[in-house]
Amino acid sequence: MIKDDNYFMELAYKEALKAFSKNEIPIGAVITKDNKIVAKGYNLRDSKKVITKHAEIIAIEKANKKLNNWRLIDCTLYTTLEPCSMCEEVIKACKLSRIVYGAKNNNNTNNIIKEQINNKEIIDKCEKLIKDAFNNIRNKQ
Repeated sequence: MIKDDNYFMELAYKEALKAFSKNEIPIGAVITKDNKIVAKGYNLRDSKKVITKHAEIIAIEKANKKLNNWRLIDCTLYTTLEPCSMCEEVIKACKLSRIVYGAKNNNNTNNIIKEQINNKEIIDKCEKLIKDAFNNIRNKQ
């Protein structure tokens, strides 16, 4: 099996589904190096009641521990939602080389190199999951 951006984004999507099953905002993240998975994470902000428990930061912390290095040079972050500004600052600080995301986050404007996955099916799935989650949240209130 060829492990490409689509493969790793599907894994990030599976992480997002874990968050969704816990009534979290469904965001998942995977970090790779040399085409191998280094770490995975999903959003736990609401259940842990900690603002920094975003999928990207959880994955970054796991990658730091696994690689025994705070620098994640030559690593790629796959995430189902374009990172927020807080996560982008952490991404810059740990020197991640590349970000690939699913759904666009229209609340962000930064000059970090980012590229949206070139797969409409994955984009649509990521956008639908986020939309469904927010609809569920609104319906519960």
